[in-house]
Amino acid sequence: MASTSDQREGLSFSRRAATAVLGETKARRLAGYKTDLDALRTNKLSREGRLNVQQIESFRNKHLGERCVIIGNGPSLNNTNLDLLRGETTFGLNRIYLMFEKLGFTTSYHTVINQLVVEQCAEDFSNLQGPLFTTLPSRAHIGERPNTSFLNKLVGPRFSKDISHGIWEGATVTFAAMQVAYYMGFTEVVLVGVDHSFVSKGPAHKQVESAGADPNHFDPNYFGKGFKWQLPDLDTSEIAYELARETYNAVGRSIVDATVDGKLTVFPKVRLEDVLR
Repeated sequence: MASTSDQREGLSFSRRAATAVLGETKARRLAGYKTDLDALRTNKLSREGRLNVQQIESFRNKHLGERCVIIGNGPSLNNTNLDLLRGETTFGLNRIYLMFEKLGFTTSYHTVINQLVVEQCAEDFSNLQGPLFTTLPSRAHIGERPNTSFLNKLVGPRFSKDISHGIWEGATVTFAAMQVAYYMGFTEVVLVGVDHSFVSKGPAHKQVESAGADPNHFDPNYFGKGFKWQLPDLDTSEIAYELARETYNAVGRSIVDATVDGKLTVFPKVRLEDVLR
């Protein structure tokens, strides 16, 4: 287990890296608008907020010491032996429900944070049966649902160990799911379908509209013709992933990457067949 000084050094490195890539102001404010104090005030201001926090807190350490699989949405899923995931506790991201029929099961938990995705697919998310984790702005589109937890968006870069206060989005829903999984107590997190590579190029966060079949995800209809989405910010995602790696490692937990031919290099690479055996 890493010492306290090692933890500080690792997190300090990530913060320096964030500032170097993003600049001081953006590094502090990107993808978040609340401090911890702001978040606590939000939670206490209304009965709705208090009930939401109580629901989130019901997941604290629910899976202490267990393993989970976070399923990304990359094309590599089509080259992955998905039968291995049967019986595993899984996190689905964004529009993974388009693959439920092929999977033969629905994911245990679901996470979505991008507001363009939420706005355009609100009905789909409203119809999900399992627990859904999203951010507060999604409430305007999805509405109140008994199995939906709305998370505050916090100022970053940071890894939130207590999602009842909120999360930093880190420019990727995968990082949001990592924070939720940590809060639930999972000891081992396995990544699949996190390709960390996009055919579409351009300025990070730029909103674009798809002109045809989607080459960046497992289904050509994922962001099909006419779908509005934002180009990825892989630099910020890597900063977030470094924070996740250091936070998990500091307490003897782990994140491993079983993505087939994935381009992400932050986490140890494993074969899905080996890690789930």
